[in-house]
Formats: sequence, structure tokens, C-alpha cells
Amino acid sequence: MLTITLLGTAATMPLPDRALTAALAECGGHALLFDCGEGTQAAARRAGVNLMKLDAICLTHYHGDHIFGLPGLLQTLGCQGRERPLTLYGPEGLGEVWPALRTLTGPLPYPVRAVQLDTDPIDLTTLSSGWPAGAQLTPFRTRHRVPSRGYRLDLPRAGRFDPAKARALNVPVPAWKLLQRGQSIPLENGAVVTPADVLGPARRGLRFVFSGDTAPCPALEQAAQNADLFLCDATYPDNEQEAQAKQWGHSTFAQGAAIAKKADVRRFWLMHYSPMILEPEAALPNAQAVFPAAECGFDGKQIILQYNEEAT
Repeated sequence: MLTITLLGTAATMPLPDRALTAALAECGGHALLFDCGEGTQAAARRAGVNLMKLDAICLTHYHGDHIFGLPGLLQTLGCQGRERPLTLYGPEGLGEVWPALRTLTGPLPYPVRAVQLDTDPIDLTTLSSGWPAGAQLTPFRTRHRVPSRGYRLDLPRAGRFDPAKARALNVPVPAWKLLQRGQSIPLENGAVVTPADVLGPARRGLRFVFSGDTAPCPALEQAAQNADLFLCDATYPDNEQEAQAKQWGHSTFAQGAAIAKKADVRRFWLMHYSPMILEPEAALPNAQAVFPAAECGFDGKQIILQYNEEAT
């Protein structure tokens, strides 16, 4: 299972019912935070999610409405007794931004590892063994006014386990789970049984995509292909605002929906609303005219993504 919680859907400035950009992805007691705008901690408290589970914070870029909640959150984690390391990911410029944030944060009782990203995939089991085997975070370049990244989170799913094959190979029953988790098993006779020996073809996994701030671009469309959930910049509600969106490196409701349609996503949530948008639902038809399943994201909106038992 993969639980996604929107913690902030505002752009530029927080509103009484709308914190600045942040979203949380949780799996098996471990979590990733995408951006950390003002109000992230309060939004997490209201949503009932625990930020102590974080293994990493993934920043899309360094505009204030995406990072100004970070010093406070890092302080709070320290006050709550965190000792295990935390990784901070971000695009070009992290080497200049992180020292300033670190100064604001003050002394911490746990190490923070700041890692500047390009577009190479990250094996999440290198952060913690609690992530499923093969879990992968892939940054991709987006089209904004500054260097920026979106993120794709993939949880693969192994093929069906075949007990008959395992018995035929004399694999002890206690070792079956290890094979299902992707580990090879040495036997007493010196032979090694690999997962491929007892598993069928890989099945469809889970995919979550977080756009960050971006105008429409091919990299975003490619990353979003077949996503189970796609969260996209929707700064401007009206189709007539495309020129303005392009000028500032953002998207309209309909432009995000067009990407969702081309990418054949399963679920599409709008986010990152301009403070001019007081009622996002009023402009939702602009997105639904392109992608009928489009939904407005809101602070605290949550979904549990589960494997499709029918998928192969």
C-alpha cells in the first residue's frame, strides 16, 4: 500500500484553509515529504500523519513557498527526539541554499544529508531497509523559472509466488518470504535459489507523480505515464490564462488535465492554487472538460493506493 496525503495546496502565500505546498507519501512505516511550505507541520497534525517517519524530504525548487516550512520542521523533529539520519534532496543550488536553512534551523541531534540531484533514480532501500525491494524515486526536470524537479515514486510488484516450484527446489518454508522480497536463498547443498526461480512475471506496481511548479513539458508527460496518482501544478484556473502561466512557469487547470490525459493516468489531482482562486471547485469543469476524472486537491486530502489484484 502507498498512502498519499496532501498537506498544502496553496501557491505564493498561505490562506486560512490552505497551507503552502507539501505532500506526504507513506509506505510500511516510512515516508517521503515532497516540498515543505509554510504550514506543513500544522497540516500534518490536522491530517493525523506522523512526520517522524520521514526518510527524506524532496524539494522541487527553492522558491520560498516550497521551503520556508523546513527550518521549523527540522527543529521539531529534533525536539521530538529524532536521532536517525534524514536526507534532503533537491536540484541545482542546494549547496548554496542548505547552509542558509541550516543556520536558521540551529543545532540538531540528528544528521541531515543534503544531496543535489540530477535525474538518476534513487533506490529507496539505501535510505531504509523498510522500503519494499525495488522501490525507486526518480527526479525529472520540469519547466519553471529556476532549476526545478518533479518526482516519480515507483513501487514494483513481483510476480506470483509458486509454492510448488519452491518445494521442488527444496526451499525451506521459512525462506519463502525472503524470495518473495527479492532475496536469493543459498541451500545446504550449495545451490542458490533466486526469486526468478519461483516467481511468475512481474505484475503492475504503484506509481505516484508529484509535478512541483512547472509549465507543461515532455519530461512531465513522460514521468506521469500510467501513474496511479498524478499531482499537478494548477496555479491558474482559466484557459485564457495560458500566456500568464507560461510567463511564470506554471500550468492552468486544463493544461494539467491535458498531461493527465496524454499520460493515461488513473487519478489526477489539481494543486498549487493561486491565492486568487478562492473556490477551486468552481473552475474544475475547465479540467474535467479535458480529463473527466480530474479532482481538486485540498489540504488533508488522502488516498490509499493498493495493488490491483487483477493486474499482470
